[in-house]
Amino acid sequence: MDKLGKGSFGKLKESVKKRLMEIAGQIVNTAAARELIKAPKISVDESELRAFQKLSGFLYTDDQTQYVNEIIAQMSSGHIMDRLLSGDVGFGKTEVAMNTIFAAYKSGYQSALIVPTTLLSAQHYRSLHERFDELGIKCSKLDRFVSSKDKKNIIKALASGDLDVVVGTHTLFDLDFKNLGVVIIDEEHKFGVKQKEKIKELYHNVHLLSMSATPIPRSLNQALSSIKTMSQLLTPPSEREPVRTFVKEYDEKLIKEVILREIRRGGQIFYVHNSIDHMPIKLGELKAILPQLRVVMLHSKISATETEKELLKFEAGEYDLMLATSIIESGIHMPRVNTIIVDGADRFGMADLHQLRGRVGRSSVEGFAYFIVENKETLTDDAKKRLLALESNSFLGSGSVLAYHDLEIRGGGNLVGDAQSGHIKNIGYSLYLRMLEDAIKLLSNQAQSEKLKVDIKLTISAYISDEVVKEDRLRLDIYRRLSSCETPLEIYEIQEEVIDRFGELDTPTKQFFELMVIKILSLHKKIKSVSNYGQNITLTYMDEKKESIKSDSKDDDDIIKAVLKYLRA
Repeated sequence: MDKLGKGSFGKLKESVKKRLMEIAGQIVNTAAARELIKAPKISVDESELRAFQKLSGFLYTDDQTQYVNEIIAQMSSGHIMDRLLSGDVGFGKTEVAMNTIFAAYKSGYQSALIVPTTLLSAQHYRSLHERFDELGIKCSKLDRFVSSKDKKNIIKALASGDLDVVVGTHTLFDLDFKNLGVVIIDEEHKFGVKQKEKIKELYHNVHLLSMSATPIPRSLNQALSSIKTMSQLLTPPSEREPVRTFVKEYDEKLIKEVILREIRRGGQIFYVHNSIDHMPIKLGELKAILPQLRVVMLHSKISATETEKELLKFEAGEYDLMLATSIIESGIHMPRVNTIIVDGADRFGMADLHQLRGRVGRSSVEGFAYFIVENKETLTDDAKKRLLALESNSFLGSGSVLAYHDLEIRGGGNLVGDAQSGHIKNIGYSLYLRMLEDAIKLLSNQAQSEKLKVDIKLTISAYISDEVVKEDRLRLDIYRRLSSCETPLEIYEIQEEVIDRFGELDTPTKQFFELMVIKILSLHKKIKSVSNYGQNITLTYMDEKKESIKSDSKDDDDIIKAVLKYLRA
């Protein structure tokens, strides 16, 4: 904490500012370098695109239509695209990616879809294969499970231009393409900073589309600060319902009840347990509680063919429960699985838990997520905050809200390079971003408008009273929102909301809202100070011109009335 009136916070801001200037310099250089690159021009005929969208078999949400159009417009501009597409789990990011690939194919370019896990590459390959096969678009997958003979053929086909689309894990990092136009990174929060920089270096002159359900702080930061374009899919598919989320302590009775309830409604269960060595013991425990339960166990040490076989059996309904590591969190789509139990949930990150929760409730059936911890009392503060944020944000589309919570809990890290920095912790996230924005504007010669201030010295009682808004946090939030208002209308809207939430306003609170209106009107009129001595009120303009008015009495309400009357006239 810093004391008001002491210089320590000012010093802190100065030291952060220095560091921010360096970061901003790198950002501006990166953006400038990318601006100069001639990018492949990718466009597609409107009618062909509509015909392709019809093949999906469902109606696009407004968001999807908007961003597909924006992406294609950006790619046809000749400038390079670097876009982050954030949308909650199951909101149709893959469909937007397919439109992008289709547009690239129509313009004669190849596409690469990079994913973090082999499970996800198999699943994406299946979906792309189904959609693209009938259109004559050639598609392949590359990961550690592809035989070396096939691998050679695929690499050859990419270099000669015989292949149009390739899906794969980081095996795609060092390949030669004949005519690459678009690189799409799915679940980009799973890749390390260095890996993402490497992708950028390798494919520096192609369009880049990153997709993420919970944009991690660093890329969220970049998205918020002028080097990436950001699109958010916020509309859920019409059938979807939110996943109900519970944080519970481990209890055999609870586990048994949860599993049986899901089986009774004809569904299946994911049980996530992240220790491979301990998994057989967990399997024994589950069998002891429910001897009739049909369980399949999956983890990374089981061979690919075996995994694929067991997955298909599970999909066909031959098992009730899948006991797996968090390998299932990436993009696996099983509409019949509508309950997930995560063991040792306090040891997972926020993005992981949100992703896991997104594996259930993917059809029109309501999903349930149980985050199980050993003992609620012994949780670390950060784990408590994470689980609480997840439990209270289970509505559809909460991914972006959780990303902000994540930022506040663990700080945003450095924007360029991989050094984590404590600056955000010291000065708070919104101030950090504002200072960064100012630094970027300064370095890229964008005109900054001088922030005007007005000095109000009126002898009236005006504050948000703790009688009306009892909680400190809420009062501070209202002050913060009022301070960023730019029109009297915005002030009145907040006033209406406060009355609606907390009841009638007392005199000081009401007067505070009126004072805020005086402040905004004075700024519009270029007045730099408003003061009073008894009934005499003096208003000084920026050009030092003074106006004097008189109120009917020394009472607070009369002084306010006189000033407002003058400003509105």
